[in-house]
Amino acid sequence: MRVALSFIVSTVVSAFVLADGKPVPRVQTIPQPYEQISFQREGIEIARYHFGGGARRPFVFPIIGPSGRSLTRMGHPRDAESHSHHNSVWISHNSVNGVSFWDDRGKGKISHQRIEKMDEDESSAFVLSTNAWVDETTKKTLLTERRRTSVQLLENSEYFLLIDLQLECKEPVTLGKTPFGLIGVRMAKTIGTNDGGGTIRNSDGKVNEGEVLWKPAKWVDYSGPIAEKTVEGITLMDHPGNPNHPSVFHVRGDGWMGASLTFDGARTIEAEKPLRLRYGLYVHAGSPALEDLEKRWRQFAELKLPELGAAGK
Repeated sequence: MRVALSFIVSTVVSAFVLADGKPVPRVQTIPQPYEQISFQREGIEIARYHFGGGARRPFVFPIIGPSGRSLTRMGHPRDAESHSHHNSVWISHNSVNGVSFWDDRGKGKISHQRIEKMDEDESSAFVLSTNAWVDETTKKTLLTERRRTSVQLLENSEYFLLIDLQLECKEPVTLGKTPFGLIGVRMAKTIGTNDGGGTIRNSDGKVNEGEVLWKPAKWVDYSGPIAEKTVEGITLMDHPGNPNHPSVFHVRGDGWMGASLTFDGARTIEAEKPLRLRYGLYVHAGSPALEDLEKRWRQFAELKLPELGAAGK
């Protein structure tokens, strides 16, 4: 009898402590082995941030759609070796003071320095990190980057993946004229228009590579089959506060899309005057109507910009 009474009292006390504690957030950042951080919605991974020193740059893989499958991949479906830098969702640039940080044969490496902060609430979670853009020939850091990678939950298992960037330098640094950079997205093979059954659309209603390539747009959507009778996709969104908005998009039928920061000409980042950028990925079910994608872009554009602070502080 005493044992039973003790068990009941213990159970009541435990329930009281749990009820009185903080609620478990719906979305969390969960550190993983080998320098990775998992974004999890109710215990199920939806994205993962990789920042290990063995990679040429930090990246996010996978990007899990509402059906539970990754909508992105690592590498080109037909040319994996020369496109080994296509790391799902990544940040880089083909010419930083003439140094390529874009492909894996370049002399530039975006090197992780530290995780500044991780946090979450009921509907969002973020990782704030510092990276150094290093010229491996001279060992000089050309840029110091503050990056905030976050997820914002939406209804029906959809979400925004948000990437906020602040690029700082101690002396002027020029981002050269190029279509390669600053953000790239490598879609799953079955979503590509060449190897799968996908469709590319932009904010002006243009369709597929022939109409979308090298055109400025607020957003570009890549949607297609990811499983039998299941269509999902990603909308890459350019923020209206970005200096080249609306960005020219570099988009191909092989499942690749990117927003080109310096397509129209070089851009110099002045000392002590950081360059601030925001990009968004709307991860969605189906192939939404253009007006629905436009509403999501407006929702993205109206989200409050976070304070990134100074590097190392």
